[in-house]
Amino acid sequence: MNFIGQILPVDGYYVLLKDQLTADYTTSLTHLYQPLIGMQAVMLYQTLLHELEFQKDSPQTHHTLMNYLNIPLDELYKARLNLEGIGLLKTYKKQLEQSTMFTYEIQCPFSPNDFFHDAMLSQLLYHQLGHEKFSMLKNRYKVTTHGDLGENITASFNDVFQTFTPTLEVVKPISSNDLNNDTTNSVDLHWMEQMLKQRMIPVGQVLTPDNRKLISQMMELYDLDNYEIEKSILWALNEENLLDCDEFKNACHDLFKSKHNNATIKLTERITFPKQKEQTEPKTKEEMLIQKLETISPKQLLEDLSGGHQASEQDMKIIRDVMTSQGLPSPVMNVLIHYVLLQSDMKLSKAYLEKIASHWSRAKIKTAKDAMEFAKKERDKFQKTNNKKQNYNYTKRNTKEIIPDWFKERKGNRKESQTENPPINSKQPIVNLEEEKAKLHALLNQKQKNN
Repeated sequence: MNFIGQILPVDGYYVLLKDQLTADYTTSLTHLYQPLIGMQAVMLYQTLLHELEFQKDSPQTHHTLMNYLNIPLDELYKARLNLEGIGLLKTYKKQLEQSTMFTYEIQCPFSPNDFFHDAMLSQLLYHQLGHEKFSMLKNRYKVTTHGDLGENITASFNDVFQTFTPTLEVVKPISSNDLNNDTTNSVDLHWMEQMLKQRMIPVGQVLTPDNRKLISQMMELYDLDNYEIEKSILWALNEENLLDCDEFKNACHDLFKSKHNNATIKLTERITFPKQKEQTEPKTKEEMLIQKLETISPKQLLEDLSGGHQASEQDMKIIRDVMTSQGLPSPVMNVLIHYVLLQSDMKLSKAYLEKIASHWSRAKIKTAKDAMEFAKKERDKFQKTNNKKQNYNYTKRNTKEIIPDWFKERKGNRKESQTENPPINSKQPIVNLEEEKAKLHALLNQKQKNN
């Protein structure tokens, strides 16, 4: 990982503590967080925490941290990033006239009980430690309940109050620096709502706030697409149309394994690449179209192409079935819809969609730009083949037959011989006059002798 220029030993820092730590925070750090982020990150957390007692008006330098932890600057930076990524640290940077100042705001770790109630963290720990060790820790820190309290009939806010007509919205992406907050990934809930309605499944019963958070966390953890999340939800619904959380997690994990060739779930350092040039604004109409197809949903595309009118359920069902069966990403599906509508006089043919979608799926097309270029190449091939056929038929109709000279001479000799010796009719016998005369003379002599 490239850390050059990110921090320097002479850069100063202050430490803040957001909330009061729980009594068992060290237990969480040691047994639950340390397997995920490593020993150096936990050491850095503890060091920053105890720096609060000695912190004065003048800031400390990162050289001090390097001496405390006895690690070089690059490992210090990696440990800081691990704390930020897991949600234990927030970092603020301020550029002064002659120096750079960092402020490290320490975040409270989850208590053991809350840690195991967070689907993403608990799944990560499960894959890191294995079933046996994970079950031992979970049972050890399980909060004792007061037995069977009966059915929970507490009224919710929505049961009592209504301030507006609720609508489903696309949830904002999760922040890697704030796992404690109730944030969710970019799950297309409009699409999911259509899917559930089509199957006569109560939407509000499945897409509860807790389930939305779980869905987004599993989508983030297992790197799943919308159609894969849809499959997992349908697999995990019980007879009462309630989402079985454990079944849903297992379904997501199985999809991940099949998608990534049985890869294991483990926190690893993200590979970073050199920064590319900032993306320029689209200049041509084609670039503008590609940018639009990369960002909108298929439903929005259909509505835009129909002048703002709502997309029909039949069209949405066709698109969803093709998209899920072939595993096409949304941008590629957008290009496919646009292409088919243009080729079919704005008619959405399922058979035509499936034919092209299967071809694009085998070609492993992942972006709108690749899909558009692929469609152009296929169209050019088709036009070239068509032109060749037309040219061949035209040439065949208009080309005169070329006869070689030797064939003409042979044909002329035949005509001459036929003129000198007229053709003999095969139906009439060939008559030899000399033979006939001899036969007649012999018969006459025989008659005279007899007389």
